[in-house]
Formats: sequence, C-alpha cells, structure tokens
Amino acid sequence: MSLASGHEAHDLEGDEFERLTRNFPPYRTGLVRLSPGGWVFPKQYRKYADHLYNFEVRPTDVFLVTYPKVGTTWTQEILWTMIFNPDLDNPKQEVSLEKRSPFLDVDMLFPAETTPETEEFMKPALEEFKKLCPGKDPKDGMYWQIGAACRDRPRILKSHLPLSLLPPSLVDVAKVVYVIRNPADVITSYCHHCSLFTEMKFTGTVEEFAELFLNDDVVYSPYWLHVKEAWEKRSHPNMHILRFEDMKSDVTKELRKLNDFLGTKLNEKQLENVKKHTTFDAMKNRTTIFDFDITEKSPFVDPEVLKKDGGFFRQGTTGDGKKKLSPEMLKRLKEWCGKRFDFGLTFD
Repeated sequence: MSLASGHEAHDLEGDEFERLTRNFPPYRTGLVRLSPGGWVFPKQYRKYADHLYNFEVRPTDVFLVTYPKVGTTWTQEILWTMIFNPDLDNPKQEVSLEKRSPFLDVDMLFPAETTPETEEFMKPALEEFKKLCPGKDPKDGMYWQIGAACRDRPRILKSHLPLSLLPPSLVDVAKVVYVIRNPADVITSYCHHCSLFTEMKFTGTVEEFAELFLNDDVVYSPYWLHVKEAWEKRSHPNMHILRFEDMKSDVTKELRKLNDFLGTKLNEKQLENVKKHTTFDAMKNRTTIFDFDITEKSPFVDPEVLKKDGGFFRQGTTGDGKKKLSPEMLKRLKEWCGKRFDFGLTFD
C-alpha cells in the first residue's frame, strides 16, 4: 500500500511476523512495516497514515514529537502548564491531559474490532469528539480529528510518529519540541509500559524486549532513526531538542530554555510554579492526567505487573536500564549506539 508520505506499507508475514508478535498477543491481528525506514506499526496505521501526514498545521501550534517512553507525558504537562497555567489558576487543568493536548496517532493503537472494555475506555474521547467534531465520523479516527478541531491557541499536540510521517511543513510552520533519552532507559521503560497495558500485553522478559528493540522490531521503531530525523533539524529555529537526562539534572535550566523557545515570557515565580506542578510525585498523585483508571481494577492494565513493577508513573529516574539489563546486553547496546548514533549523539 502506497502512502501520501511516499512510503510503502507491507503486511508482516511468516517468520518475521512470528518473531515480532510472539510476546505481543494483541498484535497477532496484524503489523505493517514501512519502507523506506523500516518503521513498525499496528495494521490500523494504514487507515490513519494519510490523515496524519496531511494534518493541517498552524503557525501557532506547538508539537511534542517523541519516541515512546522518553518523558513524553512529563514534557506534555510542562508545555501546557507553561503556556496556559503558569499561575496554577486555570480551571482547565482539571481536564485530562489527553483532552488538553491531544495524542494524534493513538487511534492506530486500538484494534479495529471494539470490545465492551475498549468502548468504555474510549467513551470520554467520544464525548469530546461529538462536541468538537459534529457531523464527523469517529470511525475515521477520533483523536487526530479532535486535534484538528481543537480551538486552543496555541494547540499543543503530541505524536510518537517520526518527522518523516508527519506533515512535511511541520518544522517550517509550527514549533516542535523533541525529547531524547538514553536507549537503555527507553528499553526498560517501554518494556514496562508494554507489559502493563493490555492493548500491547507484552509477555516476554526485558532481555527479549531489548532484542526486539535492537533489531528495530518494536512498534514505533527504529528509535535511532526517529532521533536522527529530529537531530538533523536541530539548528532550525522552530526545533527545540531536550534530553531527558538534562531535564532530570537541572529542570530549572531546561525550563528557562523552553521559556525562550516558546516565547512565553514567564518570570521566575511562574517557572517555579511549573517546576513544582510537574514534578514526578505531583503528576503521579493527580487524578486528572488521564480519562481512564490505572489501578488493579482497570481492565486496561495487568494487575500483576502493576503490583510488581508499578504503574504508568513508575520511577521517573535515570539509570534504570543499567540496573535491569544484563552486562552482555549493555555491551551490545553500547556497540549498537556507537554504530546507530554516529551522527553526533553519545550516551553515558
């Protein structure tokens, strides 16, 4: 299947399909790989690919573009708070983050055939869709249409897609914030995420997940190419690249840089408000981040994983990969990084 981006989407079959789906039961319904690039997505991506590529970008937009589990939700809340809530008095902060800052490509992560559980999960989004998109068909994808209809100025929009699959005018027209994280920590965080949520239901070990990651066989991979596409635009005045490790080391310094990039003109008191409002503990304890429940009673999470390893907000730290991955895997990962990130990036 040819896409508007110029990519071809091929159904995964045979040994390749078996390798990628062995520990991902929900993905047995189908995966596609794109060429060029080798991007891996659920088969539902084909339905939304052209809508996302042709998404109308506004000069006032702020796009948060990241690979999964690099500190996206944290950065998402930082951006919204800086722009709309620096005095911590905006009543809309009580609305879920996904409504305040739509995740454009999330539609593809849901199966084509809904269940009572998925219908319950999507009920808040459907209500928002009906309000913002009268006359539109939710089967065409609710979340990207909610993003398109968002009346906020600026719109803060999130995507895990690489730049090559997003609107080609994106960086020239809108502001883009991109987050990079050490691959070792991406592996352990993404593995936990995929194990926790039943829409992916990863059943393997962290070492098996790392093997898939290194072979560019995880959904949204290749990570290195995802980063490279953004890194090559690092000098563009509309591109701002953050490193998760720098944010953890000195978030005030990074907030000041964001303040300059966004043109929000926040004073030091307001920056301190943003810092306190978006700490790991503050976000973990808020009930307004998501529209759905992430507890042991939720049908969307594995209660055993939740009990053993934690929930969506698990640690929010650096260095977990060095603790969880074997010395042999860490050695392979170091060699992999040396080859894949040969465009000017290094990781400790």
